[in-house]
Amino acid sequence: MRTTISISDSLLDLAKKASLERRITLGQVIEEALRSELVTRPKAAKGSDKPKLVTYRGTGLREGVDLDSSASLLDVMES
Repeated sequence: MRTTISISDSLLDLAKKASLERRITLGQVIEEALRSELVTRPKAAKGSDKPKLVTYRGTGLREGVDLDSSASLLDVMES
């Protein structure tokens, strides 16, 4: 498949040099690099980027606490 990409000149120069040294096409160098990065790279476990939520036993919110009202929450905290 043919496509157009934008890469830095210095990276393109390195890829061209690799293709000459290895006697393969520039497309093959780019394809191998992408395959190495995307296919052989281990996948992260699902949800591994989420921190673990620590919970404690209890009976829930204190009576009179309204989480939708910061003023009432402050009143309960100050009393």
